[in-house]
Amino acid sequence: MDKFRMLFQHFQSSSESVMNGICLLLAAVTVKLYSSFDFNCPCLARYNALYGLGLLLTPPLALFLCGLLANRQSVVMVEEWRRPSGHRRKDPGIIRYMCSSVLQRALAAPLVWILLALLDGKCFVCAFSSSVDPEKFLDFANMTPSQVQLFLAKVPCKEDELVRDSPARKAVSRYLRCLSQAIGWSVTLLLIILAFLARCLRPFFDQTVFLQRRYWSNYVDLEQKLFDETCCEHARDFAHRCVLHFFASMQNELQARGLRRHPAGGSPEPCTVPEPPEDLDSGSGKAHLRAISSREQVDRLLSTWYSSKPPLDLAGSLGLWGGGLSHRAPALALGTRLSQHTDV
Repeated sequence: MDKFRMLFQHFQSSSESVMNGICLLLAAVTVKLYSSFDFNCPCLARYNALYGLGLLLTPPLALFLCGLLANRQSVVMVEEWRRPSGHRRKDPGIIRYMCSSVLQRALAAPLVWILLALLDGKCFVCAFSSSVDPEKFLDFANMTPSQVQLFLAKVPCKEDELVRDSPARKAVSRYLRCLSQAIGWSVTLLLIILAFLARCLRPFFDQTVFLQRRYWSNYVDLEQKLFDETCCEHARDFAHRCVLHFFASMQNELQARGLRRHPAGGSPEPCTVPEPPEDLDSGSGKAHLRAISSREQVDRLLSTWYSSKPPLDLAGSLGLWGGGLSHRAPALALGTRLSQHTDV
């Protein structure tokens, strides 16, 4: 159980591990989808190429989009590219690094589908059976051009009466299947060579820039996660304080109207309005609510975060950003107290 908890915490804290796991999962799903797919070529001259190329390229496009949607860094990359500079400059190198990382993971599943389709050969035979040069085969010498085109369109359908047990059909199908497998193995070899070169030549380049790009790309992702978590925590604390002030004002109103009495039916209770617990203001990590007493202030803080993020200088930005949403930062205006009636 402890090992499972450690593994879960590792995946939860490491976006790269999560994305690699999703990438492998999409690749496995791709293999399962292709193996369970029932391929049926229309065997019509006008639609063979459309159907074959559609099955060869459309599922990879859908898998590529799924990979982009499943990768959290794709959204973080776009937000980092579109955000205003503000107090923090934007580094194009970080955006390029994140884009490269996102594309590498998103292209894994589409490449698996394309390679499987090429090595299997059915889509290729269906797409290009009508484009074969008849002069390469002696069996078409006694056919008219229209008969040749009809025959070639029926090549993927081996059960059709026109091409059943025909040596010409077997020759064309074998030729296209071999060509498809040759292209598939060539693409596979090219990808392996590129990966080998990238791994072998990487130590010869400057590692400092790579480490910086990787560090700051992880920082942007983790900063956004922590900001979302802190916003949720701050919203919970702010809602808690608003509810306490609401019930405090309601008790005051009931007491003013004389509607609140003792449980035993005696005279009205003295006019006492309970104050919110002191631990909301100090000593319990919720002192960040001291300087925030209205919706406008929260909206202004959120707008400031988006339009001008704090500079990456803790010593220089401590006084300017100390009263933000984070409960870890020291609070502003230590003598300020939240107003009795909070504007929500």
